[in-house]
Amino acid sequence: MKQLLLLLVALAIITLGWSHFRQNPTDTKPNDYTNWGEYLGGPDRSHYSALSQITPDNVGKLKVAWTYVSPDSGQIQTNPIVVDGVLFGVTPTVQAFALDAATGKEIWRFGNPLKVWHSTSRGVAYWSPKAGTASNEAARILYTVGPLLYALDAKTGQPIASFGDNGHADLHEGLGAQAKDKFIISNTPGTIFDDLIIMPVRVSEGADAAPGYIRAFNVRTGKLAWTFRTIPKPGDYGYDTWPKEAYKNFDVGGANNWAGMAIDRPRGIVYVPTGSASYDFYGGNRKGQNLFANCLLALDARTGKRLWHFQAVHHDLWDRDFPAPPNLVTITQNGPDGKLRKIDAVAQVTKSGFVLVFDRVTGKPLFPIKEVPVPASDIPGEATWPTQPIPQKPAPFARQVMTEADVNPHSADRDSLRTILRSIGTRLYEPISKRGSLMFPGTDGGAEWGGAAADPDGILYVNANDVPWIFTMVDAPKDDELAHLSPGQRIYTQNCIGCHGPERKGNARSGYPSLVDINQRRDRPYVTQIVSNGKGMMPGFTALSAEDKQALVAFLFGDEKQEVSSRSPYPSKAKEPHLPYKVTGYNKFQDSKGYPAVAPPWGTLNAINLNTGEYLWKIPLGEEKELKAKGIGNTGTENYGGPVVTASGLLFIAATKDEKFRAFDKKTGKLLWETDLPAAGFATPATYQVGGKQYVVIACGGTKLGTKKGNQYVAFALP
Repeated sequence: MKQLLLLLVALAIITLGWSHFRQNPTDTKPNDYTNWGEYLGGPDRSHYSALSQITPDNVGKLKVAWTYVSPDSGQIQTNPIVVDGVLFGVTPTVQAFALDAATGKEIWRFGNPLKVWHSTSRGVAYWSPKAGTASNEAARILYTVGPLLYALDAKTGQPIASFGDNGHADLHEGLGAQAKDKFIISNTPGTIFDDLIIMPVRVSEGADAAPGYIRAFNVRTGKLAWTFRTIPKPGDYGYDTWPKEAYKNFDVGGANNWAGMAIDRPRGIVYVPTGSASYDFYGGNRKGQNLFANCLLALDARTGKRLWHFQAVHHDLWDRDFPAPPNLVTITQNGPDGKLRKIDAVAQVTKSGFVLVFDRVTGKPLFPIKEVPVPASDIPGEATWPTQPIPQKPAPFARQVMTEADVNPHSADRDSLRTILRSIGTRLYEPISKRGSLMFPGTDGGAEWGGAAADPDGILYVNANDVPWIFTMVDAPKDDELAHLSPGQRIYTQNCIGCHGPERKGNARSGYPSLVDINQRRDRPYVTQIVSNGKGMMPGFTALSAEDKQALVAFLFGDEKQEVSSRSPYPSKAKEPHLPYKVTGYNKFQDSKGYPAVAPPWGTLNAINLNTGEYLWKIPLGEEKELKAKGIGNTGTENYGGPVVTASGLLFIAATKDEKFRAFDKKTGKLLWETDLPAAGFATPATYQVGGKQYVVIACGGTKLGTKKGNQYVAFALP
């Protein structure tokens, strides 16, 4: 009998392949589709569920099943995970929680009431010891609060004392002297492989940015396991693509992964999209191609060794970092012999609206990519890279060039918008200049952090922003120009004026709040905390001394002593960099009513067949309520958060400014169901099954794009 059993197992392995039987310890019930056990649904980050209880025929009957109300309010970007009937998520002030996934009842919540973080979090990671081992270790939730990576007991929410320093590890670890005391957080869950968690990090986008090395930590101990240097040192591959001293200079940083990663666990390969080097818009101090900024990296997940890479933007001057994890897909194409073959591929969406598709093992592009000449910069000291890679297929899912014929026909400001357009540079990869340059789509995509969904049959679904922005370069203020200013005003001018403006009025249309009369809305401790730790898209100014923060807050509150100061805003940090140029801010190209200067649609949803590179369908996503009331429909809106697709033929997505949650027929793009949310759902939904019932849940935090604040997770199910 024993020999017969061994023979049957051997035959099964030969038939199905050993990888079918190799269950990774971090795959929670890998053949049980009732769970949504990892960020974006699984290690492939493809937002896909095999559940089929909710169908195109019955989706119109969905009702609210439960609502969880967070104790705080504000933007929620979390894609919650669900493991064995328990939902794990994060509140707007970065408190982790566990709920009964069938009722929404809170099981536990973890947060430090003495240190509230006003940041964004896209979720948590789950790890449990390998099945069948004698380990008594508890399953754990790993997530970040500011620069700290916490390990919590999944059942109780209590920190695991044996992990790091009494339950947490510091994400500055392994980044070297350039990162000391600098702004580092993580918005996106880490990626689990065996007993490792590979961590994304967000750093400043200014000249004071820490280096964004890719690092893995041990999930049991919190100790650093390996480091891949994205700004190479002497002897590293890619070192010659930077100035010789770049790796140790304090004015070169970034090249970080902030958007998250995908992992092929059977092969042990982690796919890491990296961001641009800092400073984002001027690179005279980092001349060269700048590997491994703006790269899709394939790394050995056990060691961090580079297997292959592709750089999507050389010497980035446009903040064209990869905005989302890639999708691991299997596509069908003709082989060299003309016969159809299945290829395990990795597909990466970009802010520019491109889809890059590669063989997952070799890194070979599966559609042609050409190096195309691009314009040179006229900024003194800059050295634009002469070419950029342009995919020939699929076609871009967002517009990339705007002409006068493309100006918004519904705007009363058409003539003035055309005048502005004629006065600035508008070419693809137009370097930012002192006269102004169009970036289309803007720095929020094209694709954004919500990412794309993918079917097992190779269909990619991606929502896109289709809005132009204008960037203008100016000379950075010199010391003698700042000498007449008070200490706090000087610090404001150096660090804050680009976003909040010289009069502190901000730019609500672009998401920058007014600081006028801030003392009537907030107290000093709150404002000081925001200056230190950041909030939302604003980084923390960790380079400022306590004295400087006090001076800045006093200036904002209008009670600073007006003595003139000639000292540096960084008195205790002589190595802090000051570059000769800076942009005037992140400004959307809009009309006087706040609508995009380009003709709609301003947000789209796209279905692309990655087997052929052709589009199946493309539709506007969302409605501008005021314009719809005037009979102007199909405008689409800016959108944040991705879609979910199911085996039954549905695509669920919120993401839009109009505060709707929608379901589409994934084959045709036909709208099948929509409902109003308590606040806009700027997050990616999740779907799971408990007690024989399928649920779809979406986080509703609003806040972005001028929408109202929210604090709810809302789950829907069939009656």
